[in-house]
Amino acid sequence: MKIERIQTGKVRIKENQISRAKGIIPPMAKVLFGKKWADWVPIYAWVIEHEEGIIVVDTGETYKTSVKGYLPKWHPYYALAVDFDVKPEDEIGPQLLKMGIDPKKDVDKVVLTHLHTDHAGGLHHFPNADILIERNEYKNASGLKGILAGYLPHRWPKWLQPTLIDLPESPYLSFDRSLPITKDGKVMIVATPGHVSDHISVIVEMDEVYYFLAGDTSYTQENLLNKVPDGIGTNESTQTLENILAFSREKPTIYLPSHDPLIPERMKNKGVIHW
Repeated sequence: MKIERIQTGKVRIKENQISRAKGIIPPMAKVLFGKKWADWVPIYAWVIEHEEGIIVVDTGETYKTSVKGYLPKWHPYYALAVDFDVKPEDEIGPQLLKMGIDPKKDVDKVVLTHLHTDHAGGLHHFPNADILIERNEYKNASGLKGILAGYLPHRWPKWLQPTLIDLPESPYLSFDRSLPITKDGKVMIVATPGHVSDHISVIVEMDEVYYFLAGDTSYTQENLLNKVPDGIGTNESTQTLENILAFSREKPTIYLPSHDPLIPERMKNKGVIHW
């Protein structure tokens, strides 16, 4: 088995989104009207080469975010709180082809941690894959309700007919809901609510090390270790961070959130969380 990261461009958000600030001002207002921008960070997607087939976790962003009219600039978040830097060659499809993987023919499954555009923007490259999305996340992200919440359902491929999953109450160490997506149980989906209410993550066991493909459970490992939730998540964020830390106490865990700039170093050195 093998895991590869693919960087699909960069994104820049406000500092108040990366770490939740205290105070009585609503969190989204702090993000929208905060003065300080964070540094540009990568947008990672993941490729798992398993004997049962190739699994992609998240699809990264599309270069169309820089095309006028693609993002709804009437939406306060897109007008005030996020910038993208993605070129056509940064998209996951062209990068997979360079790796010798045809996204239309060779990818068996695509798992989305959630449906924000920087995780679902590359969906159009996978018309023949089985696309797994948490059922309530798909419902919450769809239609006008989804657009108002900051999703871009009108940009999803018209052919999209995902496999909607419900995680059963099947404990996997510190996580109370989980679902194996390979017969050997080496690739598991676990419930990690917080960034959005039905966020999921993927844990890959390889050579007795557990690679935690974390989506947006936190933006950095530092925030995980300090139990600092992001600035726009739900109240479930803190418990999810506790669950991840509890898991890492039981198993050697390499924590891989989607926007942590230290991930290349962590993967190269097999940098597990130390206790």
